[in-house]
Amino acid sequence: MAEWNPWTQLEQMRRELDRAIDGFTRRTEPFARVAFLPGRAARQYPMMNLHDSGDAIKIEALAPGLDPESLEVSVVRHTLRIAGEKRRLTADIQPEAFHRRERATGKFVRTIELPTEIDVNKVSADYTHGLLVITLPKKEQVKPKQIAVKVN
Repeated sequence: MAEWNPWTQLEQMRRELDRAIDGFTRRTEPFARVAFLPGRAARQYPMMNLHDSGDAIKIEALAPGLDPESLEVSVVRHTLRIAGEKRRLTADIQPEAFHRRERATGKFVRTIELPTEIDVNKVSADYTHGLLVITLPKKEQVKPKQIAVKVN
């Protein structure tokens, strides 16, 4: 039989509150109304994959059609911030002329919490063919160290 631990329940409650607060703050951010999916539930933009390659955290963000000059990537402590703008392709078409408009335009901001400490002086970002690849090297003190085991 498992032993009851109040700290475990408090930690679970904290995680649930964090999740609820994160969901609320996303909807109230200034650019959250630009969902890039009109008429549907708002999705975070750009869509991302985040994985750990051992020495670094790698992020692949799918963001076609961005103005590369508007792209801003910054890291503060454990938070990555990506901001930019998707501009209209043709300025001569008035908004009321559209019968269907699924490729939204406008400014966006996306922030995500990083799973580990990052060496901010070595962060790199490349934007090619609509894919933003960000490499966030880990700080030396958080990288796993291999310890040799001596056999006698």
